[in-house]
Amino acid sequence: MEKIEILRSTLRWSSRLERADIEKLLKQATTLRDEVMGLSHKERFVQAAAGGEAIPQEEVERMPRERRQALLERSFIFEGTFGDNPKLLESLETAEKAAPTDLPVLIDGESGTGKELMAKVIHANGSRQDRPFISVNCGAIPDSLLESELFGHKKGAFTGASSDRRGKFESAHTGTIFLDEIGELPLTGQVKLLRVLEAHEIQRVGSDEVIAVDTRIVAATNKDLRSMSKEGTFREDLFYRLSVIHVSLPALRERRDEIPLLVAYFSDEAAGMLKRRPVRLTPRLRDFLMHYDYPGNIRELRNLLYRVSCLAGDTADLAHLPQDIRPKPAALATVVPIGPVGAVSALATSLSEAKRAASDEAERAFLERGLQEVGGTVAELARRCDMNRSHLQMLLKKHGIIRRIFGGRGWRKGQRGRGTAVAVCMALPPYMPALATTSHS
Repeated sequence: MEKIEILRSTLRWSSRLERADIEKLLKQATTLRDEVMGLSHKERFVQAAAGGEAIPQEEVERMPRERRQALLERSFIFEGTFGDNPKLLESLETAEKAAPTDLPVLIDGESGTGKELMAKVIHANGSRQDRPFISVNCGAIPDSLLESELFGHKKGAFTGASSDRRGKFESAHTGTIFLDEIGELPLTGQVKLLRVLEAHEIQRVGSDEVIAVDTRIVAATNKDLRSMSKEGTFREDLFYRLSVIHVSLPALRERRDEIPLLVAYFSDEAAGMLKRRPVRLTPRLRDFLMHYDYPGNIRELRNLLYRVSCLAGDTADLAHLPQDIRPKPAALATVVPIGPVGAVSALATSLSEAKRAASDEAERAFLERGLQEVGGTVAELARRCDMNRSHLQMLLKKHGIIRRIFGGRGWRKGQRGRGTAVAVCMALPPYMPALATTSHS
């Protein structure tokens, strides 16, 4: 803690820093981080051993910290990515091997997992690192302007084209172009992009001149392009062209042990931007941040910490969270829990585990009852509950609930062996409306 405070004070109160001073501070910060991660891994290793969990020998020999250290020793540029999650390290190692080549790379992962940051990692570690990095959001460009944005246009090509204009591919010549949300690209645009991949040349709108472009293509998506290609909404030949190198990024819920590091990092980042001291988080807010599902992943966590840092004084609590995810007052029923709820709670080894198990069961019961009432229509249930539809779909997937089995009579057949009677006596999870006494017969 003393080392951290020394680094903070140096950075905050120095009126001017020379390059040598900055390099020294970065080296100290890297050493400090390695010490902290080393302690973290020792703690987790001891806990695993105490719990009797068998750790494969190959995992012991290739602990995540060693894999990351190996990347550091090879002068790998992380571009701000950090963490020792095995899936993340696997993606970074793939990026390291792909970076020096000019092969197309397809990055997939849920929204907010850091796909653009991974594209910058690939660019920074390749031979084009001193060349342009051009980012294009394919989902934000209207269909009518897509070709002009990507390939440029000649003066007079259409109404409003008052001068010649270079497109994104020309701007990225000798560098890297990042095509974000590539799954949103219309079929006409996909044909044009395939031409660029095959021939490495473009034509401006309204021109017959062929322009050669030397551009590294990195694409990203949060959709399943393989399924889309089978459905005919994404060209199969383009999919195979783009996915020569395939990199997948893990969701934040798969990296929960790294949430404390991310909380500390974004808290400091927010404090620096707001020019104030880092806000303190109450224990219950920290507990919420540790167990929240984060449908928006790292981006959502970052935005939450910026929000509470702005709205809170010295200490942030649950009241500073957005209203739609803020925990609601406990809703209790007065019947005795039996069946799955009682069984799960009885097997819990701690109070927090019992609460979590009860909360999950109440959440599932509420979703099943709600779907029965609306005939299996997810949009209607989301409207009634005042919830985001994508968040609701994520919850249905989490509990393995298939919505089509709730349409009309006979929906109970899909409940997959639930008890003949379930009485719920528990607090609902934070993001669900209050639930009165419920019974299923």
